[in-house]
Amino acid sequence: MMRQLYQSQRAMRNMRKAAMQRGVVAILDVGTSKIACLILRFDGPERTPANDGVGSMAGQSQFRVIGAATTRSRGVRFGEVDAMQETERAIRTAVQAAQKMANLRVDHVIACFSGARPRSYGLDGQTAVQGTIVTDQDIGRVLAACELPDYGADREVLHAQPINFALDHRSGMSDPRGQIGQQLTTDLHLLTVDASVIENLLYCIKRCDLELAGLASSAYVSGIASLVEDEQELGAACIDMGGGSTGISVFIRKHMIYADSVRMGGDHVTGDISMGLKVPMATAERIKTFYGGIFATGMDDREMIEIGGDTGDWERDRRTVSRAELIGIMRPRVEEILEDVRARLDAAGFQHLPGQSIVLTGGGSQIPGLDSLASRILGQQVRLGRPLRVQGLPQAATGPAFAGAVGLTLFAAHPQDEWWDFEVPAEKYSGKSFRKAVKWFKDNW
Repeated sequence: MMRQLYQSQRAMRNMRKAAMQRGVVAILDVGTSKIACLILRFDGPERTPANDGVGSMAGQSQFRVIGAATTRSRGVRFGEVDAMQETERAIRTAVQAAQKMANLRVDHVIACFSGARPRSYGLDGQTAVQGTIVTDQDIGRVLAACELPDYGADREVLHAQPINFALDHRSGMSDPRGQIGQQLTTDLHLLTVDASVIENLLYCIKRCDLELAGLASSAYVSGIASLVEDEQELGAACIDMGGGSTGISVFIRKHMIYADSVRMGGDHVTGDISMGLKVPMATAERIKTFYGGIFATGMDDREMIEIGGDTGDWERDRRTVSRAELIGIMRPRVEEILEDVRARLDAAGFQHLPGQSIVLTGGGSQIPGLDSLASRILGQQVRLGRPLRVQGLPQAATGPAFAGAVGLTLFAAHPQDEWWDFEVPAEKYSGKSFRKAVKWFKDNW
């Protein structure tokens, strides 16, 4: 099983290299409320290779966005493909519109998705260095020495990243290659997701005549885009509030060490407004966007919102509601989402990190007052995060709703080394107990 997965991930990595040689690749963020497609043109390797982590084997690249399009997502629930044909049509629409803007055809796509019930495992392995100097083969062997947990036949490994190395008594190394030592140890972060979710997404992408050149978790790429460098280094969590699910990722020393998701998002707040005010979802979304909030003041009792409608029933179409009532409908659901997020962060041992910043991003994070409610519930300082600026990105795609898409462009250009980038010897994979994702960290700082 792991061997087969290893081969398919390597095949995707090779596909990515082929796309880089051709110089263009499409980025696809398959969300519950929107599908975003960006087309990147690569200008070749940079002169200064980055030195953060087990470097990028595929080579760093400079790129710019030459095409961008979004379309309303269809057939996706909780970040997972629910109605195949509808999702396929929506992906095709977004990709074709982006290709039209870029004025070229794209064959390779790198995709991200949320949901799929992610589960994090912290693994460790150790091996004796074969010569005196650590080589790629030694890293392959130490990765193979990690005891794999029994994560279940219906699960698939999405990310398997070495997050820390120790050589003899020296720990906290990001890349031990070329160094002299005898005993090599590594800590590995393994992220598994429901296999059926990946299979459905792969099927949709194949049906659109596209080759998959990479796959990533939305929580991971949102963190790459929204956390600034010192947050990624010292320890921070990124909370990506999407339409159908809320992704959580924890970073330390520039590596993701934990990811999870809460199966609720902005659409659930809209659904509550729709039920509470007895209006269609589209009307509820408009009311939420223009008048929504978390904290009510005395003024909000007097501010009346026209619900509007076109049922033909004059009384019903002229209804109004006070903003305080609207806030009363929205707040309980937002609190529920944040309480769930807090429970996941507590389970991950987030309180043990030296830096504990929390960054809120995603389309659902734009409700006024959300950051101060989040800092009350999560007990930390919370800031709203916008994704980094990327060359060529249209102004309309620079908001928090595009954190996943922008993070995916950075993931495409500077991929983190993973298990399958090394020649891992075929070993007997056994499943034993697994440790908390953050445990390695406590021992090493």
